[in-house]
Amino acid sequence: MAGLFQDDLHNDFGSWPLAYIPFGGADFGEIQAVATAVADGDNDAFYSAWVAAGDRLTGEADASLSRGHSGSARSLYLRASAFYASSFHPLYGAPVDARIPAVYSKQIATFEKGLLLGPHPATPIAIPFGDTTLPGYFIPAEGFESEIRPLVILNGGYDSTVTDLYFLSAVAASRRGYHTLLFDGPGQGAMLYERGVPLRPDWEVVIRAIVDFVETLPIVDASRIALYGASLGGYLAPRGASGEARIAALIADPGTWGIADGFRPIAMRMFNLKAQDVADMGKLDSALIAKMEAFIRGNAQLNWKVVQRGFWTHGVDNLKDFLASAELFTMSGRAERIACPTLIAMAENDTLAAGATAFYEALTCPKTLIRFTAVEGADGHCEMRNRSIFNLRAFDWLDEKFAV
Repeated sequence: MAGLFQDDLHNDFGSWPLAYIPFGGADFGEIQAVATAVADGDNDAFYSAWVAAGDRLTGEADASLSRGHSGSARSLYLRASAFYASSFHPLYGAPVDARIPAVYSKQIATFEKGLLLGPHPATPIAIPFGDTTLPGYFIPAEGFESEIRPLVILNGGYDSTVTDLYFLSAVAASRRGYHTLLFDGPGQGAMLYERGVPLRPDWEVVIRAIVDFVETLPIVDASRIALYGASLGGYLAPRGASGEARIAALIADPGTWGIADGFRPIAMRMFNLKAQDVADMGKLDSALIAKMEAFIRGNAQLNWKVVQRGFWTHGVDNLKDFLASAELFTMSGRAERIACPTLIAMAENDTLAAGATAFYEALTCPKTLIRFTAVEGADGHCEMRNRSIFNLRAFDWLDEKFAV
């Protein structure tokens, strides 16, 4: 399917805000205008076009606020944050491009300005985590801002930010009467961009700290805490729930068994290997890894996913160490520990959802598998071209589990 952006990698990221249209994060014409401005330009052009659009929206928000139109200013600031958030992903990698923390600062500033406006402001929170804190946001349920309500913890993946989570599902959850909590864990958002903290596989440690924190919030029903993970969050959230019994419901979109599993078929095809030969990708022969790395670096999208994003996020600088790290991110020996009702989402043409059925079958808890299809326009990764239908079905399921 032809995309708005001429470059495939640009289209991967530039199409994200399409998912946010029903939730106030963008409008189609604005995204199309950015694509036109980028044209056949490089990553610098992509970055500049999104930032220019974000700056324009921020200027409009400032002007609206100065005239007393706080509702319009709120919408414009939040929209600007989504545009800033769309600008920097092609620049990923170590050493860190200085433009990433710079524009991320703009993104968070406008996001927080937007959240602070309105009759029931949402403010930043700091979640105690070891000798530091995790940055996050508590978004109250619409119409129930000061009432005790169930909570949905929204868990991002490799490269989503709190702004993305807000428009992906927080707005929809709030409209349905759920309080929501957004956060950056190790290897995500501010933890990576500003503090250089890499991703970690034992996500149950992260979720335990978050649940400890939310149990102190007087308007959270601690008996009805749901955990939802998007993209790599489809691994992180289940891993978290496998070690945290206070999670009362789990949603994984898509259900993801582990990171290394995606590389095993590639190695088997490339080198005519058997399954037992790739049981531990970090122990592959160095010559084979060198050939695999050359293949990855020769494909712009794979190079971004593995070299630019993967190396940086995992805190490594070579493919062998990345694959060894990836092997630690697995639900093997953990899936059977999940006790709460679990929803596994599986989009038809999402390559990262290839193992969702097997994951579902391995679960021993009460479970539901929901498929999303091309006929519905919801077949891509995280149903990004039809987030409305995902949120409707996911929160219908959660309503039933929590008797909302």
